[in-house]
Amino acid sequence: MKNFYLKCCFLFLALTSSAGLVNAQQWGDYTLYSTGATTVLVDTGDATAAKIVKTWTHASTEKTGYSSYLAPGGILWRTVSRTGNSFSGGPNTGQVQKVAYDGTILWNYVYSTTQYCMHHDICPMPNGNVLLIAYELKTAAEVEAAGGTLGNIMWPDKIVEVKPTGATTGDVVWEWHTWDHLVQDKDPSLANYQSSIVDHPELLNINYKPAKDWQHMNGVSYNPILDQVTFTSHNHNEVYVIDHSTTTAEAASHKGGNSGKGGDLLYRWGNPLAYGASGTKILNVTHDAHWIPEGCPNAGYLVAYNNQGISSSASCADMIETPIDGYTYKITPGAAYAPATYTKRQASGGYNSNMGSSQQLPNGNTLICIATSGTINEFSPTGTKLWTRSMGGNCAKAFRYNKCYVENAPPAIPAITINGSVLSSTAATTYQWYCNGVLISGATGQTYTATKNGKYVVRITDSKGCVYMYSPGVAYNGATDIAVNELEQKLGFYPNPTSGIVTIDNTQLYGANYEIRVFDPIGKLIDAKKNANQIDLSAYENGIYFLQVSDGIHTTFTKRISLVK
Repeated sequence: MKNFYLKCCFLFLALTSSAGLVNAQQWGDYTLYSTGATTVLVDTGDATAAKIVKTWTHASTEKTGYSSYLAPGGILWRTVSRTGNSFSGGPNTGQVQKVAYDGTILWNYVYSTTQYCMHHDICPMPNGNVLLIAYELKTAAEVEAAGGTLGNIMWPDKIVEVKPTGATTGDVVWEWHTWDHLVQDKDPSLANYQSSIVDHPELLNINYKPAKDWQHMNGVSYNPILDQVTFTSHNHNEVYVIDHSTTTAEAASHKGGNSGKGGDLLYRWGNPLAYGASGTKILNVTHDAHWIPEGCPNAGYLVAYNNQGISSSASCADMIETPIDGYTYKITPGAAYAPATYTKRQASGGYNSNMGSSQQLPNGNTLICIATSGTINEFSPTGTKLWTRSMGGNCAKAFRYNKCYVENAPPAIPAITINGSVLSSTAATTYQWYCNGVLISGATGQTYTATKNGKYVVRITDSKGCVYMYSPGVAYNGATDIAVNELEQKLGFYPNPTSGIVTIDNTQLYGANYEIRVFDPIGKLIDAKKNANQIDLSAYENGIYFLQVSDGIHTTFTKRISLVK
């Protein structure tokens, strides 16, 4: 069996043979789309009739705002076009719903105030939470203080992860703000000033195409193997990747997480002009960022719907092979991120000025939603149109599913326990282990004996074989010689001597855990921190201080620091 990774976060298995990996046959049983107050699941087996399998009829005041998805077991996630939002523009939603297959509303959550409002896309996550895109208000004074030249208010975007807590309530458990990762070259007196924008592609230039609705994010997706998030910007014509393994505090900074880069951009592609690099703009009005999932041809490629990619009247889906390197992405300083152009392109068979989506299927086919014309097309790997359906109205996105995925609930999220060097998964039918985002060949048992330090993830299926589920990443640091090597050689401490603040550079230690204990000149313990990026000695007297570093199992080395104020 082969698997497919939905645009957001769930993976399910296609009921096809390995011999059919790349062929000219349709894939999947059902197609989902929403128009207005109706969400429809149609049988794709009949290319002409497309029999309706299921219809969700929503309240006339709660039309689908932009996107809708099916989670395993036929659970519908949808955005709602809410009335009364303080923010205008399209498509503002302000509300998200989780709906049972029988139409019962399981969760009805509003994320809209005078200070922020969700809009466009969502991404349901395997842990039951959901990622939301939202505008947040910045006053003209705040824009000026950040080096912006607009002279007006701005609506920069943020991404929040919400955990449902009740029928209408939720907790924001993680968030990332564009506003924390700005750069500008206009006002040298400000902290975010850099004389060269191109040397800081990890940051967003606040003065690139400044506007109230500045970025206009419109697509968000999650990769559970890398624990990374990707999103698209309509106005900036780019697709981005950020680190989701961070805490919210780290996401607001430039350090931390698997990447060691905090919430800074790990990768961006589509428009080098946005960060001052030379190169060709490939994306032109872009939507629907996602990764091609495991089990599909070209798995791991990033994909973006390119509304004016072929021409001003012809849309396409562009797929790119990224220069990924562990949890980060390679770039030549001062240059644009590779590749110089798309790796693979699928024409949509039409044109839509806004919205649109694509889905890469396990047999190599591509499903494309031409949103503004209300048309769904399925193409073979050679570009032959195999199936088409008119939806009878605008529809931002459409997705294909198999029957097993719709009818069966997913297995529980696996958990990893560590006993010495042995990593064990909770029970499932199949297993696959990964280290630092890379599949470990042959590691398909319930247990795996770690041979190196890193962040480990296990993927499982249940007895039905319908859905892939991934564990949260777990850091293993028990390989003594490697732990010593990594901690002593890859942790940097500067400046030394210091006038008070010691910065700890941990960017080379992806996923590693460590503790630092600080001793004064007479050997008294004065501080202890885990995975710290800084140690503050400014409150103490001049002298020699000792930083004792441990991986949690072994005391590995001691660093001598001189404090001179």
